[in-house]
Amino acid sequence: MDQSSAVRAEGLTVTRGPRTVLRGIDFTVPRGQITGLLGPSGCGKSTLMRSIVGTQAKVTGTLDVLGHPAGHPKLRTLIGYVTQAPSVYDDLTVRQNLEYFAAILAPGHAAADQRHENVSRAIDDVDLTSHADSLAGNLSGGQRSRVSLAVALLGTPQLLVLDEPTVGLDPVLRRDLWSLFHTIADQRGATLLISSHVMDEAERCHRLLLMREGQILADDTPDALRTRTGSETVEAAFLHLVDEAVAAAAREKETTR
Repeated sequence: MDQSSAVRAEGLTVTRGPRTVLRGIDFTVPRGQITGLLGPSGCGKSTLMRSIVGTQAKVTGTLDVLGHPAGHPKLRTLIGYVTQAPSVYDDLTVRQNLEYFAAILAPGHAAADQRHENVSRAIDDVDLTSHADSLAGNLSGGQRSRVSLAVALLGTPQLLVLDEPTVGLDPVLRRDLWSLFHTIADQRGATLLISSHVMDEAERCHRLLLMREGQILADDTPDALRTRTGSETVEAAFLHLVDEAVAAAAREKETTR
């Protein structure tokens, strides 16, 4: 595998019943950068992310993650994954939630000091220190999402896969989280793959994967996409590419009649 890539896919296909969700897609995710996975709801973003972390069934094609096939046991401690729904226990405090997951990642009394250090760091990273002893069930939706992110940050993973982590959050918190994402990439050298259907978040990414109907429309930098399509924004570039894809499909349909 190319050591400059954290993720490499060739001919990646996922079927669910009679439906093909991902349609033989090829892409790479560079190491140490933030790659945005953008597209409308239902285009296959979550399926793609589940494939990368090894929890998706009926996956064919090539999918290498950090030098291993997706789902390999060695990847369990190297990947942090945050789903759209917060993965926390409401009857535990923020700190208790993190201590529980930290003990799973690094069991044994010998690792206790390191676990406590990791828990405190992760809580501080997501700005929940003042709520560390609050029950998760009493937190706001945005705060509970940050607890899930803190869990993913335990153990300093090499790859963070975040499925719409800013959905429903206020603009200030969204800004603060994106600042944290850049700190993780720039200072820790981690790779982040972040999905969103909010196009203005694309401008915050180093690289973009634009999806529509289970296919990759573009795999490039925001600047290159704007230049290529003659657009002022990534959203306008995305719409331009959609129009191109629709027109190409119409022409192909005409030639096969």
